[in-house]
Amino acid sequence: DVQLVESGGGSVQAGGSLRLSCIASGYTHSGHCMGWFRQAPGKEREGVAGIDPDGMTRYTKSVRGRFTVSLDNTKTTMHLQMSSLSTEDTAVYTCAAGKKLLVCVWDYWGQGTQVTVS
Repeated sequence: DVQLVESGGGSVQAGGSLRLSCIASGYTHSGHCMGWFRQAPGKEREGVAGIDPDGMTRYTKSVRGRFTVSLDNTKTTMHLQMSSLSTEDTAVYTCAAGKKLLVCVWDYWGQGTQVTVS
């Protein structure tokens, strides 16, 4: 079974940076996507950033230029480097993985990590 474990969340002042990590076990990136989602209080979950099997990265408009998603050399640990954080980035951030069909099918989810920007 694939397991995803996030780390790196916390509290930061506006304008600061944080780096989230997601370690995947029982997982191979071949043919799979990995991505970050977030859910703020009272809001729906939204996709933040993702990596396709071929390494192409995608970002939601609000984080483009501020966030960078990457995989390490083993392709089992995904990072989300977040900079120029604002209060609107406050949310629970969750990593996900799944097969790439026509779109990414998010079969596996982590537990989430809280990011609070004040």
